[in-house]
Amino acid sequence: MKYLILGNGPTGVIAAETLRKADPAGEIVIAGSEPEPPYSRMAIPYLLEGNIDESGTYLRKSADHFAGLRITERPGRAVALDTDQKSVLFHDGSRESYDRLLVATGSHPMRPPIPGIDLPQVQTCWTLEDARAIAALATKGGKVVQLGAGFIGCIIMEALHARGVDLTVVEMGDRMVPRMMTPKAGTMIREWVETKGIQVRTQAGVERIDTGTDSPLLVKLTTGETLPCDLLIVAAGVVPNVSFLEATPVHVAKGVLVNDHMETSVPGIYAAGDVAEAPDLFTGAHLVSAIQPNAADQARVAALNMASQNVKLPGVLAINVLDTLGLISSSFGQWWGTEEKDGVELVDKDHYRYLSLQFQGDVLIGATSIGLTQHVGVLRGLIQNRTRLGRWKKVLAEAPLRFPEAYVACSQQPTALIH
Repeated sequence: MKYLILGNGPTGVIAAETLRKADPAGEIVIAGSEPEPPYSRMAIPYLLEGNIDESGTYLRKSADHFAGLRITERPGRAVALDTDQKSVLFHDGSRESYDRLLVATGSHPMRPPIPGIDLPQVQTCWTLEDARAIAALATKGGKVVQLGAGFIGCIIMEALHARGVDLTVVEMGDRMVPRMMTPKAGTMIREWVETKGIQVRTQAGVERIDTGTDSPLLVKLTTGETLPCDLLIVAAGVVPNVSFLEATPVHVAKGVLVNDHMETSVPGIYAAGDVAEAPDLFTGAHLVSAIQPNAADQARVAALNMASQNVKLPGVLAINVLDTLGLISSSFGQWWGTEEKDGVELVDKDHYRYLSLQFQGDVLIGATSIGLTQHVGVLRGLIQNRTRLGRWKKVLAEAPLRFPEAYVACSQQPTALIH
């Protein structure tokens, strides 16, 4: 059996290693589109902060790690797929055959159609090559504008702050991390960030980018304000890498549609990670969840099914944990709640503490927290296990910080009394 994995990020690497354990005799080929060894994009901010060097981003530290597992590494970016011939065409004209295929091609940064977006001082922050360019331009005291204050944008923002730049963040939403945080929570994060000397513009976009006389760039916002800067970083979201699947029978919506075995519409072809659109844990609706914990789970499930084991993914669970300049925030599951708005909020603005719990019946389906570091994983456990809270739902509605007690009572000791 020959397994071909497209993509050598965390998803591809975990899948390859899982396949080797599941099938000691199979042939495994993993293809990467960048010249570097397999590395973690999530480590790039630490590289920009100077906490690690480039080798610190590598997923496996030993140069012969994959050779030792008899996993063949090959360079190549897939440009076409022939499902009849079971063959992948790469950008250099070479082909690779397969018996089972895993699409783990990840995603790429969005570059909005803004005039001036292709100027050399406009950068994304996604690859090691990007990091090298940013390191050269983001010097201490320099003016930097960042477009986007989502999850990835906040991680980049922290690295830029550590480099000592004069930073302004522009976000089209009404708050920071709008796809991860409730309005009150996102606003609280903005206020925290501003106390650290970072300027934030919400409900604003970039209208155009021009070259300046006194500064390399002039960034004109939709609000009419113009920001001079040395560097503009675009962190406006990512898009799954699916173009090579055009004209194939593999069904693609936002990402590659998969079932709970991570198998696509074509038998023998699987997808996992940022590129996959998998069923949600609660609704069953397909969604792309571009976060590493889900990518790792999907990689293992896909690999085991490729090796003819029958394993199902329970469903995608939104998991977001963010450290924003020392302020810890998290959100799990359906943190925005339901149409019935059955939830509770606890707000302590003075101490930057916040907790939101969202229910469906007596089941916790979503949670958002700020400034809480102890036992916060319990929230994920309650949500992921769809734990019936019973009488504890009323307790949490009145005292949401008692969620650790609820977890113990409902998950570990079902007969425990409420005091």
